[in-house]
Amino acid sequence: MYYAAMRPAEVIHLKKSQCRLPVTGWGLLNLHGGVVTAGKDWTDDGAVHEIHSLKRRAAKATSPVPIPPVLVRMLRDHVACFGVAPDGRIFQNAAGKYVDTSAYNITWDCAREAVLTVDEHALNLAKRPYDLRHAGISFWLASGVDPAECARRAGQSIQVLFRYYAKFLAGTRDRANQLIEHSMNQWEATRTPG
Repeated sequence: MYYAAMRPAEVIHLKKSQCRLPVTGWGLLNLHGGVVTAGKDWTDDGAVHEIHSLKRRAAKATSPVPIPPVLVRMLRDHVACFGVAPDGRIFQNAAGKYVDTSAYNITWDCAREAVLTVDEHALNLAKRPYDLRHAGISFWLASGVDPAECARRAGQSIQVLFRYYAKFLAGTRDRANQLIEHSMNQWEATRTPG
């Protein structure tokens, strides 16, 4: 969920009732938790998955996250094509259960092979699905969105935002290099006798 910079656990647990998906315009996801694979031996009820509240939030806390029209359309199309799980989850496996981490990692690896260049693949670009969260938040920052708003949407403090998520996108790095090189050339030109 690059467009919303969601954690994989939040995506897996996303329910239709949490989504405002208008026919046109921006939508809204009202996040209120995620699911993790704990294993039967580590849960109170013997279930493989365990539902958690939002990271570092109270059990009943929610987080409204605006989503762009392109993601609204994707989610609407997905629900129209595949329906929802019996409990209202948007994403489900063939048996209507939670999508397993190993399953989406296999799909993710295949997608990386299909779309990345050899150099990008060697650099471990987008190695994990979680890296989409990093890319999404970095994209917001590079787009000029106020850091406080980026942190709010991401469910992070501003300090955490800059420490872990403010990564350069390849295009941003190239543009920064051009600006620095241009300034260096201008500086050198003023120091060289004409």
